[in-house]
Amino acid sequence: MPNPIQQKIDMTSFLISAFLLLILILVLVLRPFFFPAKESATSRRQMNAAIYGEELDKLEADRLSGVVDSSTYELIHAEMRQRLFQDTDEADDLAVLGSPKKTIIGISVFVVLLSAGLYFGLGDAFRIADIKDQQPMTKESVEKMVTEFAAKMEKEPDNLKGWTMLARSYQILGRNADAAKAYARAGSFVDTDPQLLADYADALAANANGSFAGKPTQLINQALRLDPNNLLALWLSGTADFNAQNYKAAVQSWEKLAKQLPPDSDEARTIAASIAEARLKGGLAPASAPVISNQGVSGQVDIAPGLQSKMKSDDILMVIARKPGERMPVAVLKTAVTAFPMKFVLNDALAMSPNALISQLPEVSIEVRVSKTGMAMPEPGDLISKQEIVKVGTTNIRLMIDQVRP
Repeated sequence: MPNPIQQKIDMTSFLISAFLLLILILVLVLRPFFFPAKESATSRRQMNAAIYGEELDKLEADRLSGVVDSSTYELIHAEMRQRLFQDTDEADDLAVLGSPKKTIIGISVFVVLLSAGLYFGLGDAFRIADIKDQQPMTKESVEKMVTEFAAKMEKEPDNLKGWTMLARSYQILGRNADAAKAYARAGSFVDTDPQLLADYADALAANANGSFAGKPTQLINQALRLDPNNLLALWLSGTADFNAQNYKAAVQSWEKLAKQLPPDSDEARTIAASIAEARLKGGLAPASAPVISNQGVSGQVDIAPGLQSKMKSDDILMVIARKPGERMPVAVLKTAVTAFPMKFVLNDALAMSPNALISQLPEVSIEVRVSKTGMAMPEPGDLISKQEIVKVGTTNIRLMIDQVRP
């Protein structure tokens, strides 16, 4: 909870700073009135008199030099005297802005009102003080907010959209049982939204330990009728068919899903692996058999003398090729350990996925691992080599097993 005393202190500090800033602005704006220029300005009357004086002097010089005769001189001189009298008879307009006192008061009132208007319209000293008391969101605070939201929804049972928001909040927190109940309370609001239907099915399946029998399958089918390309619904549909050993239907759903994913994404590779597994278990031939290319990498593997004693006859040697910077292998050779040096070849025949072939890459990151179990995940005690990046097509690679994985 915000500290009221600290809040008042923060607000007071803000108001003092704002007041000092306002004083500074007023001083800058009103400086000309408090510190007028030392030299007085020249009035229009004085300027007119000076100009006519120069013209009269010039006219006199023209008369003395004979350029202007006496009659013309008298006529022009009389006309100039008349104009001089008219111009200098006007009220003097020496730079005056009216009463300096009234001007100062007017400007001050305007600035104060403008500042107050902006402050109350856009700012709030209490809100500024509250910012300092805000704490980062934690799981406990999120759960508290969701609990408060749930209490609010109990008072608004007809707020169907609110129930779906609550359900999704529960799913984010992993509370699938509560999420399913909230989706049920949302009623007809869920029935026309394919994403909500898929989310509802996902929550129900999670509560049933992954089983899609009954209502989860009904919800998935309803979601796909509304949107045949809904990603989550396609994934759940394929998973339900896979669990029911309907591998052909699982492949169809997952292949439709795979077409909508970026080819190089982790999701696409996961789907490709699932499709390959479903085809294998269902005895299904690839939809379009990939052309196996001999383009790959080859060479030999050796081991440092100090590590020979750590080898056992039942150890599994793996030569692994990956696209540089990625974790998913594009080709893996698994073989029993024999005498070193051992020759190896990696090509499309050893591909992990028909959609990611070593022959399609310009270069690969390659390494060797000797495993006691042959598991895909590295384990402490595995014997390994350094990773090397080589061009696809290289045939004379030499890899040295010279490290023990900690």
